Amino acid sequence: MKNLPLRARPIDIFFLVIFSVFIVTCIISDSVEGLGLDQVADSPNILVQWNFWYASNFDPLYQSHPLWLRFISGTSAFVYVIFYVLLIISIVKRWNWIQLPSVIYATMIIAMTGIPIFGVEFFGGPGEHTPNPAVFLAFNLPYIVVPLLLLIRMRKPLPFTRRF
Repeated sequence: MKNLPLRARPIDIFFLVIFSVFIVTCIISDSVEGLGLDQVADSPNILVQWNFWYASNFDPLYQSHPLWLRFISGTSAFVYVIFYVLLIISIVKRWNWIQLPSVIYATMIIAMTGIPIFGVEFFGGPGEHTPNPAVFLAFNLPYIVVPLLLLIRMRKPLPFTRRF
């Protein structure tokens, strides 16, 4: 079977845009947490300031940066970001070998990131759960929904030979 051109795969154009944004957000957010930088308002680091604003208003767990969350964020900032770059190149070049790494990535991020973080944010103790679930979901739900869509997209081998 022949690979379809990108214009015939609109879902892949969607993934190009979203995973490009994910690269930027990994650098802005996950690297700060992964490196264990204290999130304080008066930091000279603009990324820390942005993270402080978000965490102090919507995500006390993120601001408290427990060690397990640092590992999750560090994985996102320094491992997943490499996958995002490879995925974007693979979508453009129609490299079907990205199917298995996509399935592995999507499974990992849903199970190892989504479940623990969302679990604590909604069911954690005082000082851990989000005071504003709607804003928390607006910022974080795409990091679970998009990988789930990617998992569905990559459910069969040779993903670029079909529209979805």
